[in-house]
Amino acid sequence: MAKQISTQGSADFDWDALALDGYTLIQRSEMSDVYGKTLTSINEKEVIEGTVIAVTKKEVIINVGYKSEGVIPASEFRYNAELKAGDIVDVFVECQEDKTGQLVISHRTARMHKAWIRVNDVLRTGEVITGFVKCRTKGGLIVDVFGIEAFLPGSQIDVKPIRDYDVYVGKNMEFKVVKINQEFRNVVVSHKALIEAELEEQKKQIISGLEKGQVLEGTVKNITSYGVFIDLGGVDGLIHITDLSWGRVNHPEEIVELDQKLNVVILDFDDDKKRIALGLKQLQPHPWDALDTNLAVGDKIAGKVVVLADYGAFIEIAPGVEGLIHVSEMSWSQHLRSAQDFMTVGDTVEAVILTLDREERKMSLGIKQLMPDPWSAIEAKYAVNTRHKAKVRNFTNFGVFVELEEGVDGLIHISDLSWQKKIKHPSEFCKVGDEMEVVVLEIDRENRRISLGHKQLEENPWEVFETIFGEGSVHQGTIIETKDKAGVVALPYGVEGICPSKHLRKEDGTNAKVEETLDFKVIEFNKEAKKIVVSHTRTFEEGIDEKPTKSASTGGKKAAGGNNAGSATSQAVKAINQGNEKSTLGDLDALAALKEKMEGGE
Repeated sequence: MAKQISTQGSADFDWDALALDGYTLIQRSEMSDVYGKTLTSINEKEVIEGTVIAVTKKEVIINVGYKSEGVIPASEFRYNAELKAGDIVDVFVECQEDKTGQLVISHRTARMHKAWIRVNDVLRTGEVITGFVKCRTKGGLIVDVFGIEAFLPGSQIDVKPIRDYDVYVGKNMEFKVVKINQEFRNVVVSHKALIEAELEEQKKQIISGLEKGQVLEGTVKNITSYGVFIDLGGVDGLIHITDLSWGRVNHPEEIVELDQKLNVVILDFDDDKKRIALGLKQLQPHPWDALDTNLAVGDKIAGKVVVLADYGAFIEIAPGVEGLIHVSEMSWSQHLRSAQDFMTVGDTVEAVILTLDREERKMSLGIKQLMPDPWSAIEAKYAVNTRHKAKVRNFTNFGVFVELEEGVDGLIHISDLSWQKKIKHPSEFCKVGDEMEVVVLEIDRENRRISLGHKQLEENPWEVFETIFGEGSVHQGTIIETKDKAGVVALPYGVEGICPSKHLRKEDGTNAKVEETLDFKVIEFNKEAKKIVVSHTRTFEEGIDEKPTKSASTGGKKAAGGNNAGSATSQAVKAINQGNEKSTLGDLDALAALKEKMEGGE
């Protein structure tokens, strides 16, 4: 048994002098200095280089020259599938020792740290860098640049619109850093910026060599409702929708499709604004040049309605060859109508060529010419003094326009509406749409005018009234109103007379009033002006030779002298006093018979 050494009471015992490991204090100090020189001095929160010493499925072991190795998850090296032992990589020292004494390092953080510094340098210098397109996102793509996720907007992928972003995913592309948000550490890159400068130079060269009429090959870049944008190799030109085809085009998609290659001709360009107008139809012969040379005015042709307007319809005879049918050439009727009343777009119609101008490439057509002209035999069908039925179409201050048939209109002058009734406006007599009987008074075939009458359906009652209301005859009448210093007197048979104010004085010296019934003497009868002037005063100043005549409307008494003529007249013209003061043909025949009887009696 070894002898136990007691240290009790030995306060000044030198423990360091005790060489338990076989080394003296001096030797241990020398050994520690040698070991310390083999270790690398590292600081926390800095990026250093390390050597890969082992790679497993889950971990990568890194030697940074420190007293312990660092272990990094293999997922941080996913971008580098070819990582192997011996590779030098950057690591970020998170902590020299954790609770277990292990060194904590990160490759991802090191990449981020160095990448942020690098990406800021690239933004300043404009250097072109390479990045890996990771995935698609809203409005663009996510790109790995130095370990930083940068955003590549869709508008910055290429100079032409990109319709499928997925084709770029998983590929390496070159970029330029165009924007950095330091606060949120966001980076925006552009691939389009790399080629714009080169394209701008190409654009200048292309424009400098442009000539009107030059034919170039281009690619359909974009299609809009008004035209097609063509990529001419760095320069864009526009084919307006009207320059796509000689025929009518509703939308450019009917003619071209995206990415289609086609030849176009330069129509015009602007050096300042760098706008180029292109044409496609100009590369094809004009359809008018191929139009049948035997086609002439008067020929019948068929075509399709392609455009409708209020004033007419455009008919496509052949693609690029159109004629206009004006609305006035669609019907013989003179009433204002629109083309939509006769046809619709897509209809196939037959027409007659009215005018043909090959130089101006214009053609006017008509369809009413395929129907008989109602005016060609107007005198035979609507002879003067013949009676017909017509439909009221519209009014004017001077008369009524009526339609006898499609294309044949006539005018009834306001003075030819009624023999008796005083009409201020035709609307007092009839309404639009009414059917009325008319008599043909006059025909002007050359100017396509017909004068009609309505009152002529009846005899002129004033011929009979002339025998009844002769000057000096006395009749009972009622004052119905006063105007213009005269009284309006309702006489028998619906006739009105005018009584000047001085002739309204009664025998007692007072003046007659409205609604007063008195005897009146005719002092003037004008058949042409349909005017009767009467006087009450004359009935007592000059004396009355006979009693006043009475009518059914004023009591139904016989005329003075008991003569049967007054009674017969009363019965014959009774209907004139009724309704709208319109005479019927039968009533007037009775009056005419009465007139002959009275004249025979004389």
